[in-house]
Amino acid sequence: MTKIREVVVASDLTNHGALVCQVGDSRFLVGGPDGVGHVSSGPNPYDLLSASLAACTAMSVRFQARRQKLPLERVEVSVSFHHGAQGKKDSFQRTLVLDGELDAQQRAFLLEAANLCPVGKVLGASADISTRLGVTASGRNESPRASYENDLTELSIPNITPD
Repeated sequence: MTKIREVVVASDLTNHGALVCQVGDSRFLVGGPDGVGHVSSGPNPYDLLSASLAACTAMSVRFQARRQKLPLERVEVSVSFHHGAQGKKDSFQRTLVLDGELDAQQRAFLLEAANLCPVGKVLGASADISTRLGVTASGRNESPRASYENDLTELSIPNITPD
């Protein structure tokens, strides 16, 4: 029997109509335009896609490391989302930081394990996903932050207009 995990996003009338996501017992705000000219705080839908890809990648890498009894002490996955230019695919850039006494062959194996991530397979049907090893995630990309509001104005999405 297939198990279904339902995610519900609804307006919270007690919080000025902000969108709240509920997954099981967890609740959090979803950021973006609130319909009355303001921007709600919280991760926007593109942040949530990136977070899903990062979490699934980390789980896949950790699972393969344990299965192969590799000395992986810690995995860190950072993901950035980029809109494709006119007619081009959107893309995700994944960076893995692998801590532990791993040799080059083990690191290469875990890099390939990242591509086994089920969420990556789903997202990869409509977006390009590239993955690389990083030394540390503290040197994050300093390019301008993406904005969901800008995405809505730049993309031609039928029946959706930004506030």
